[in-house]
Amino acid sequence: MKRAYILIALYIGICSFAFANAAKDTPKADGAITVTTTIFPFYDFTRAIAGDKANLAMLLPPGAESHSFEPTPRDILTIQNSDIFIYNGGESDAWVDRILDSTNKPNMKVIRLMDAVDVVEEEIVEGMEEEEAEEEEAEYDEHIWTSPQNAARIVRAITEALCEKDRANAGFYQRNADAYIIKLNELDAAFQTVVRNAKRKTIVFGDRFPFRYFADAYGLSYFAAFPGCSTETECSAATVAFLIDKIRAENIPVIFHIELSNERIADAIAGETGSKKRLLHAVHNISKRDFENGATYLELMTRNVDALRDALQ
Repeated sequence: MKRAYILIALYIGICSFAFANAAKDTPKADGAITVTTTIFPFYDFTRAIAGDKANLAMLLPPGAESHSFEPTPRDILTIQNSDIFIYNGGESDAWVDRILDSTNKPNMKVIRLMDAVDVVEEEIVEGMEEEEAEEEEAEYDEHIWTSPQNAARIVRAITEALCEKDRANAGFYQRNADAYIIKLNELDAAFQTVVRNAKRKTIVFGDRFPFRYFADAYGLSYFAAFPGCSTETECSAATVAFLIDKIRAENIPVIFHIELSNERIADAIAGETGSKKRLLHAVHNISKRDFENGATYLELMTRNVDALRDALQ
């Protein structure tokens, strides 16, 4: 997928000139470290670990599409003023390197979380709508947090950075992380129980499929309209027909969609098959209302336990 590199370069040039002095290391008024994350799951993990010991910012606005995100000059300034910058990596974050190259902050801690887990290449399964290939380089699935096991690894990586940057509060961060990982282990156990007691192991998405790590963790097979990082929202009649036939052939009771989707493909499939349409939340981003109401990764993924049980019955 192509990024607006010219626009980003312009932003960087503006910020490098206008904000050069503002971006230098300066003491914070309240003495707390400043942490900037790109997307919601990392924001929420950091919030759970750091509590009130850090000034925390998230670049992706609630309700926005992450795969087409471009930083504004204000976002770049936010990054430059950070003690810790946390991002995912992968094609959707191709803009990050250009900004970091322009940032004169040798003491800023940068965490690329795709380095904290074992990544897998994005997969095209039978029936899936495939975007026209523009390059031959492998594209890795970016949705690393959808597996609670990976989430625990991510939490440890964030905790290590917080403890390194703010040693005075290291014990606080570690205690919060330990408690949070216990909850992630409980979530993982709940998913394992659902799959162990299920009568089927296949799920179907009338949408993108950002659950590759989740499916691998629990031994699930899947069919979907698009791969996880696709920017498409409309698919061919052949893809819809394939998913309809798959649901009918295997008597699959649920057609899934993801958060912030227009749901049109799932609606069409549900209408043709009589299957139940349900949300399986990838926690990639959340709505403005959910954000204002304090929704969390654990809360949203716990809802997925019931949705998965319904689909595998």
